[in-house]
Formats: sequence, C-alpha cells, structure tokens
Amino acid sequence: MFSGKKESEKIDDKIETIVGVGTTLKGTLTSRGSIRIDGTIEGDVISNKGGVILGESGTIKGNIKAQTVTIGGKIIGNIHVFHNIDIQIKAQVHGDIYAQQLVISEGAIFEGNCTMSKEKEVIKTTTNTTKSNLVAVDIDSKKN
Repeated sequence: MFSGKKESEKIDDKIETIVGVGTTLKGTLTSRGSIRIDGTIEGDVISNKGGVILGESGTIKGNIKAQTVTIGGKIIGNIHVFHNIDIQIKAQVHGDIYAQQLVISEGAIFEGNCTMSKEKEVIKTTTNTTKSNLVAVDIDSKKN
C-alpha cells in the first residue's frame, strides 16, 4: 500500500513455473510470474513481471529477460534484468549482463560485459540488443 510503486511496476515473486532436476526444455519459456529452473533450458527464459531463479543444478543455454535474477547454476547467454541480479557462489555466467544492480559472490565465475543503468535505459538496451544481427555468408562463391 505504501511501497510507492505503481501496480504495473510491482514484481510478482510468486513462483508460477518450475523446471525440475532432470528436465530439459528446448524453446522459449515465458511466464508472467517468477520461474525456478533446476533442470536444463535450451532457449530463452522470459519472466515479464517476476524473477528467474536458476538453482545450482540448473543450466540455461539462452538469454534471460526478467525483473530480478538469481543465478546459482550455469548460464551461457545474455541477461537483461530490470532491477537486480545476484550471482551466487557456485554460479557460472558466460555472457553480457544489463541491470540496475549487480551482486557477485566470491567464488562465482562471470565472463562477459556488464552494463549498469537505470530501468528505462535497461529497457532501451534490451529492445535494441534482442533484434537479430545475422550476417549472410556465401561459402560457395569462388574468388576471381
């Protein structure tokens, strides 16, 4: 009631989706609420109004877009966080991070770049970087 945040800005911390140990999902996982991953995701993970929790046994090979992110496992991909990201002791992050706040625990591995800015700037950066940058290469062409 007195949080000072508009209804549309509130983070839904209720976990609505769980990917358990031994489960592999290929494709994009999208949820309005928070997501917990203890299995493997090969694709993007998007939580529109919640957070993403990657447990110690979890792996993501794709990008994450969420309000908050807690990493305990391994991710190979970029992370776009509108508020804060917490990289825990046994975590491995291989990719770029866009966030307002970043916490990296001692012992965690982070290989990539980090851009920290206000929420509006993170949204702008996220919109610009999620567009595909494909380069066509003709491997059959012959040199003259």
